[in-house]
Amino acid sequence: MVKIAVFDSGLGSLSIIKAIQKICKSEIIYFADQKNFPYGKKSKKQLETVMKQTIKLLEENFSPDVIVMASNTPSLMVKITNKKIIGVYPPIKEAMMLSETKNIAILGTSAAVKSKSLSSYIKKFNFSKDKKIYKINSSVLVDLVESNKFITDKVYCKKIIKKVLSHVFSDKIDVATLSSTHLSFLKSLLSTEFPQVKFIDPAEIIAHKVLANIKKESKKNTIKIFTSGNTKLFEKKLHKIGIRNKVSFLST
Repeated sequence: MVKIAVFDSGLGSLSIIKAIQKICKSEIIYFADQKNFPYGKKSKKQLETVMKQTIKLLEENFSPDVIVMASNTPSLMVKITNKKIIGVYPPIKEAMMLSETKNIAILGTSAAVKSKSLSSYIKKFNFSKDKKIYKINSSVLVDLVESNKFITDKVYCKKIIKKVLSHVFSDKIDVATLSSTHLSFLKSLLSTEFPQVKFIDPAEIIAHKVLANIKKESKKNTIKIFTSGNTKLFEKKLHKIGIRNKVSFLST
């Protein structure tokens, strides 16, 4: 049986897990590291410590074939040499190809958009000067997902989305990357509010990377869920989005 561990600081992993389960059968270990939520407000040094501890924890407890670091922030900011690790990065090449105006936005956490790591990542593509990339701090939107407000209070969510993004999405920007895995849950709200913008979710790209890294599939999809936070509270959050699995405690 193929074992795939997927982790981030909360609900974000689910968008990646959904995409993986669509294209391959496997046993998924989903670890919501709520004790360390949000990754997006941590320093590079703090993230390095958390990532090393988490990867060690998953290796020792589950011996997975693949580990998906399902968060853009540590994927960009922390260098990991473990060959089992698949990170999540802003799909800016795909975004630029889709864009007619050649003006794209990266929606990410505060730590990610301010990081030198993101600037270095963008430089690798060597885009010409007429191509513009806007980095937008969307940490407030991440909180809408982790708090379950995207389910319980859509009116409030629309208000916050407008407040955060209205001044940003001028006529120029026509494509935006959802560069926090939490933001996938807001895709329909974002598209309704800004129909002129195409929002790219990297989940499918990651799922295909996972498929390329496993030798054979399992007979069926299974999932075991763990959190470093309050198991009962996390179960309640999952129930609201239709997931009834038991949640177990796991922490360093």
